[in-house]
Amino acid sequence: MSDKVLIVDDDPAVYKLLEKVMHSNDLETTVADSGLAALNLLKNHSYDIILMDIMLGDMEGFEVIKRIRSQGDQTPVMIVSGRNEDYDSLYGLSLGADDYITKPFRPLVLGAKVKALIRRNKNQVLDSSELIECGPFTYNTSTMRFYKNGEEIVLSSKESSLMLLFIKRPNQVFTKDMIYEHVWGNSIAIDDNAIMVYINRLRSKIEKDRQKPVHIVTVRGLGYRFVP
Repeated sequence: MSDKVLIVDDDPAVYKLLEKVMHSNDLETTVADSGLAALNLLKNHSYDIILMDIMLGDMEGFEVIKRIRSQGDQTPVMIVSGRNEDYDSLYGLSLGADDYITKPFRPLVLGAKVKALIRRNKNQVLDSSELIECGPFTYNTSTMRFYKNGEEIVLSSKESSLMLLFIKRPNQVFTKDMIYEHVWGNSIAIDDNAIMVYINRLRSKIEKDRQKPVHIVTVRGLGYRFVP
């Protein structure tokens, strides 16, 4: 069975091109030409990845991502946008998007990124079913649900990957290159700012004061260490 892609874009020329690229990678597509249409589809259908434009007729793609994540939907989201400002990419990542690619895009690169993101998300889901307990934290690898002191903390797919990496190896120092390899994979280029965005997002969710973190600690000149 083919993996399913939800394309959210209101420009027929763009979404037809996206469909062509996805079909060439043996992926099944559904198109939503508005934010509301996308949210309605997600109520009754599941997808392996969402390709999200920012400029939609009824609402910004950012707002759609906010609503998706607020409902606990952890489907990977890749923003595909003509806006290439650093602010837009970092803001999208901070809301829960997993990657950001600008138009015009190279079809081969887009296809590779989409398949890599789907693969990594599925590998995470198929990880051994067990509870990992580490200090006040618990991670259920079968349901991909994360808890602190018994209270669930909703994480995006990339946040889950990063948290799983940390919780499996407490007190180990992870360099940025190690985080690239384990969370994004070698085939996806990501910059230091993106890693900092995810670290800050995790800190805002698990730390009492993200400005004075005690669990995700910066090791100056090296990377990060997770302290239970």
